[in-house]
Amino acid sequence: MAARKQYTGTTEDFDKKLGRVMTRLGVEKYQSSWSKRKGEASCYVEMIYGGKVYRFENSTEKSAACGRNISYVSDLFAEVVYSLEGLARAVEKGIFTLDMLLAGVPALPAAPPLEPCFVAMGFSSMPQGEAEVKEQYRRLARVMHPDAGGDEEAFKTLSKNYDACLEIVRAVK
Repeated sequence: MAARKQYTGTTEDFDKKLGRVMTRLGVEKYQSSWSKRKGEASCYVEMIYGGKVYRFENSTEKSAACGRNISYVSDLFAEVVYSLEGLARAVEKGIFTLDMLLAGVPALPAAPPLEPCFVAMGFSSMPQGEAEVKEQYRRLARVMHPDAGGDEEAFKTLSKNYDACLEIVRAVK
């Protein structure tokens, strides 16, 4: 028997609510994501607070381990958002400070710095594969190529960065 939806609303509705909750908590930078593949759903919210990254996540696997049968990604996401809203209520009532609440929550390790060649090509995070590097190179080459009115030295630098990026991405495989 299929699980029934527990919360009213879509992931977009809860994303808006998440924005309001983060404002209440005083968190300026955060991101969220959700996915559903072959009956498996998951979601997370990452926030930066006090210079550290905290991740709150939920999945069908975690809900099943707790005896709940949640299959809708919007329900999983709603649970994370409502949990964060509970933290915001405790902070607003003066029961706790956010620092106190997060004291026991492990922060994620800092992301390794991005190689300069990726930064030079406009990446803000490690590309997922060669195709992404090639696509970015083509996009930049259309503008930077000398035949398109670009600077020859800048194009040579782009080509060197492209080769370096490809070498790193291939080594990661």
